Amino acid sequence: MKKIDPRELELRPIQQLLDDWMLLSAGDFVQESWNAMTVAWGFIGAMWRRPVAITPVRSTRFTKGFMERYDTWTLTAFPEAFREDLQLLGTRSGRDGDKVAESALTPTAATQIAAPTYTQAILSIECRTIYWNDISPEQMRDAALDTFYENDYHRMYYGEILAVNVMD
Repeated sequence: MKKIDPRELELRPIQQLLDDWMLLSAGDFVQESWNAMTVAWGFIGAMWRRPVAITPVRSTRFTKGFMERYDTWTLTAFPEAFREDLQLLGTRSGRDGDKVAESALTPTAATQIAAPTYTQAILSIECRTIYWNDISPEQMRDAALDTFYENDYHRMYYGEILAVNVMD
């Protein structure tokens, strides 16, 4: 992997998130206190004159506790060969065991933050939470949006992008 300036990131975020998915990993790798979950929603852009990634996490997800306890997290992208692993990590809970150990992914230390990244990643975005807000049904202007929820609304975590690493 090589480090690049976030401004140099060439990414099709809608395709990456909706179609190819990414892995959100939050916590502290060295302390072995972290969890990962597959994400297919989110944003990558600029806010407050900083490069920012925004990731939604439902209140019932095991990862939410790690997002609350720790302020760093990664978003990672993988080659298509790891699609089944992302499926596994998106459908099983870390509450029930070490799902990453059941996958073919190898967690490793990130370059600037405590949360892990992966040796198989083709892209690793390292973030530090700088703000969060909760999705509220009262603020939905399109009633169809509420069909995605059963009183389990997302918390949106805004992370300043501190490092971006891409496959050489």
